[in-house]
Amino acid sequence: MYDYVAGKKDWGSYGLPREGTNVPTRTAGDIARRDVPTCVLGDRLAEVQKRVRAVDWDTCIVLNEQRVVLGRLGRKALASDADRSAEEAMTPGPSTVRPSIGTDALLERIRRRILTSFLVTTPDGSLVGLVRRDDLE
Repeated sequence: MYDYVAGKKDWGSYGLPREGTNVPTRTAGDIARRDVPTCVLGDRLAEVQKRVRAVDWDTCIVLNEQRVVLGRLGRKALASDADRSAEEAMTPGPSTVRPSIGTDALLERIRRRILTSFLVTTPDGSLVGLVRRDDLE
């Protein structure tokens, strides 16, 4: 027997099923794009650029072996012609939200920060996906 004491918010923050009257209709976890390109620290930037362009994205999420988000390669890094690793080119520790955040609250956060997308992760930092501003508007 296991006594889960963390509560409903923690449950939802892992993107687990939820129900009730206080649950947002749509959440970041519901609409997060799970096909966002990923790479690991040691990947060479030139190879990452090819993979990202082939699937028509402008960002790549840098993960460790457990799929924990370590950084993000944005447009500037992916446009670089420098011979570097993903680790050398990435922006470390990008901001993230939990899957349980409502889409209205997420859109407000994106607009306030003048962003085009936001990463969605579990509390332990595992990648859920990426929500694009266009998907919210």
